[in-house]
Amino acid sequence: MEKDSYPSDLSDNEWSVIEPLIPGPSKLGRPPRYDKRRVLDGIFYVVRSGIAWRMMPKDLPPWRICYHYFSKWKDEGIWLKLHEELRGFVRYRSGKKKAPTAAIIDAQSVRAAGHPGLRGYDAGKKVKGIKRHLLVDTLGLVLVCVVHSASVQDRDGARLVLAKLESAFGWIRKVWADGGYAGKLVQWVSEISRHRKVELEIIRRCDKAEGFKLLPRRWVVERTFAWLSQQGRLVVDRETKTCSSEAMIHLAMIRLMVRRLAI
Repeated sequence: MEKDSYPSDLSDNEWSVIEPLIPGPSKLGRPPRYDKRRVLDGIFYVVRSGIAWRMMPKDLPPWRICYHYFSKWKDEGIWLKLHEELRGFVRYRSGKKKAPTAAIIDAQSVRAAGHPGLRGYDAGKKVKGIKRHLLVDTLGLVLVCVVHSASVQDRDGARLVLAKLESAFGWIRKVWADGGYAGKLVQWVSEISRHRKVELEIIRRCDKAEGFKLLPRRWVVERTFAWLSQQGRLVVDRETKTCSSEAMIHLAMIRLMVRRLAI
């Protein structure tokens, strides 16, 4: 039976996509009281609406249950594993190999809510909060996400992202970036890979260009940031830990990819 409680709820087709990837019930202890599908509906509701966990509607599982699964699966790497599996499926359906060979990097400064956590000031964007550093493939799907203080320069934050290429994405040969990454970072990228050559290509905006101009490749990651900005929980950073902020990004992309695969 198709549910239609909230726009963020999983449809039957979407649940059929994600159900095989969800961990089964533990063999120890009593059987779970709440269905995993409804728990996921509760978690996706928080991501989409941006509300606090304690403000979840009463017709969803209790907020403590939903937060427990969010936190537990974050610590166990379940969200990341689920994200990786779904990204491979989406790439395959799009006619691409599961392992990308090219990527785009960029950062987004985001205002943080007034609670404890990592904070910094981005003088260029005049934003006090955190910075999301993303490496995406040519479809705009997230490969690596690192959340750090907004005060960290883009070139320094990029090292945290690109350092993961050697172990996680051995097939990537080309990375595109904007002019903010020019300088010593280009040489550093060519030196971090021991067994292969990775080229960091800077795509610059012409100084003579007037108004909006669509630049090759760079628009892909900007579109990904736009996708994330549609999720209420990501409009303002409300997490106290960077690992929770990164998990929220993975959850937003999981919801997007499940919707695509269910079509």
